[in-house]
Amino acid sequence: MTTEAERHALEHEEDDKGGASDEHSARLATYVMGLVLAILLTVASFWVAKTDLVYGPGIPEALATLAVAQMGIHLVFFLHLTTAPDNTNNILALAFGLLIVGLIVFGSVWIMDNLNHNMMPMQQLMEMQR
Repeated sequence: MTTEAERHALEHEEDDKGGASDEHSARLATYVMGLVLAILLTVASFWVAKTDLVYGPGIPEALATLAVAQMGIHLVFFLHLTTAPDNTNNILALAFGLLIVGLIVFGSVWIMDNLNHNMMPMQQLMEMQR
């Protein structure tokens, strides 16, 4: 004979198993939806690059837009970055990383432009070496 406490524990075990499978299928569905959206955006990028329906000079902007959308899909569906309170540190770390990358890229371009502006033309450098 089982006691009331044992029956209650068995009922919760069965509920946990059913709940776990529901959670697993929901998580799998999220990954599959993210994969499908990522594949669609990838196909759209190749289509934009090859088609004549998009205005030629607008192709880089269209590809950049699709790339940003692709990043958003990856952040939400695969890295599970949401606006929930427990993700605040993740969002701040991502923002800090983007700031550092932006500073490095912008600073490098600024330095290269400054060097290009201040250097002598190649012909004058060649004459100085002779």
